[in-house]
Amino acid sequence: MIVFLLAAAVPFAGSVVCANCHARIADSQSQTGHAGALKRETGRWAFGSGLQAITYVSQADEDTYLEHGLSWYRKSNGLDLTPGHKSRQGVRYRTFAADAAILRCFQCHSTGTLRLASRREILPAEPGVRCEACHGPGGEHAKAPARVRLRNPGKMKAAEINILCGECHRMPPAVGVETNWENPWNARHQPVYLSQAECFQKSGGRLSCLTCHPPHTSQPVNTSARCQACHENTRHRTATAGKTCVNCHMPDVAPSSLLRFANHWIGIYGENPLRPLAKRQGR
Repeated sequence: MIVFLLAAAVPFAGSVVCANCHARIADSQSQTGHAGALKRETGRWAFGSGLQAITYVSQADEDTYLEHGLSWYRKSNGLDLTPGHKSRQGVRYRTFAADAAILRCFQCHSTGTLRLASRREILPAEPGVRCEACHGPGGEHAKAPARVRLRNPGKMKAAEINILCGECHRMPPAVGVETNWENPWNARHQPVYLSQAECFQKSGGRLSCLTCHPPHTSQPVNTSARCQACHENTRHRTATAGKTCVNCHMPDVAPSSLLRFANHWIGIYGENPLRPLAKRQGR
């Protein structure tokens, strides 16, 4: 959803205002990768928390933005080709292209209303994915918190959470829409893959993105304990010593030598980390 030049219709408060009443949560969330998803650097924007990589974007002219051809990668602690790029020259995007590609990039990595400055420079209201990216505009709530309630993802159904997260992490595929499961780059689209997992489909809503990804903290959860809440008496045919549930049932997919993504299509895997074994999945 592009929230662009609509300040009067969608009043955002900003995380500083949210912290007036929710100081502990706001402070904890400020330390997460989501909060650091966009930063302003000298003459350019840095997209990404740096957990794996950071891609740089700058305004080329009044009508164009440039996604730089070199990104920084944590694994090598250096620069290399940006994912999807074929040269170091970068890729140009028209600011007001029909697909709104560059606007969507800024919107998903920031919170609130996108605005235009001089020379049509895109200015995010608040860099990073902060409180209102998930809870919705909080301006009216801040004025009358007892009367105006915000969206609470913690009370949403699992499928609804998958769609909410999918607004930026890619929507689950619609009926009849094909996905290339053999393309390792697609593994970074977590809601797409989670929607295919029987654990998700048959959990009765118990398994959602929030099961393993608490939104207000960067502290990791014990994923195996979460799995065992439903699979308490599972017997394995292979040795599991020293391994977690995720190691085997959500294998890493490496679309490049510098990036790895956990496959969220939870299942039983063989040699191919891209798709579970069809026979054992009943597919």
